Amino acid sequence: MSESHYSHNQKCVITELDTVLKSISEQEIEQLLQALLAAEKVFIIGVGRVKISLSAFAKRLNHLGIKTWLVGDVNEPPIGSNDLLLVGSGSGESLFPKNIAICAQKYHAKIAHLTSSPKSSIAQMADVIVDFHCNSKSGDGIKTIQPMTTLFEQALMIFGDLICLEIARRKGLTPEQVATQHANLE
Repeated sequence: MSESHYSHNQKCVITELDTVLKSISEQEIEQLLQALLAAEKVFIIGVGRVKISLSAFAKRLNHLGIKTWLVGDVNEPPIGSNDLLLVGSGSGESLFPKNIAICAQKYHAKIAHLTSSPKSSIAQMADVIVDFHCNSKSGDGIKTIQPMTTLFEQALMIFGDLICLEIARRKGLTPEQVATQHANLE
C-alpha cells in the first residue's frame, strides 16, 4: 500500500521545520534572548500570517512577565530608548514593518529582526538579526514543498515557543507560575 499524500506531506513539513530550527545560530538566539530580557517593553510588528505567528509569541511573553504589545493595538503605549521593537519579515522589505522600524529608530529603541533575508532594508536597521535561512520571496534558503512563505511563518510560531521556554528557565518560572498569568475571562 502506498503512502498517503497527507503522510508524505506531514513528513516533508516536519523535516523542513526541523532543518530551519536547527539552522538558527545559537549566537543570534542568545542576542535575542538578552534583548528581550533587557527591554522595559517589547513591541512586535509583522503582517499577514507572520503577524499571526508573532501574536502567539507576544501573548506568551506577557505570560512570562515581559510587557509586550502588537504595534497598532488600541492599548499600545509609547516606545522609548529602553524598549525593543521585534520585527518579523521574511523578506525584510515589507513596507509597514520597515516604516515602523524607521519610526522606532527615531525614539532610539533597539530593533530585533526575525527574517530569512539578513541583508534586507530592515536588517540594516536592526541591532539583532535572527536568520531563519528559509525560502523567502527572494527564493533563497531552505527549499520547501509549501506555498509562498509558509515555512517561515510556521518556524516563527515554534521558534517563539522555544524562546519562551528558555526565558521561563532563566527566570526560574514553573508552568504553574506561568499559568497564573493566563487570561481567565474565557
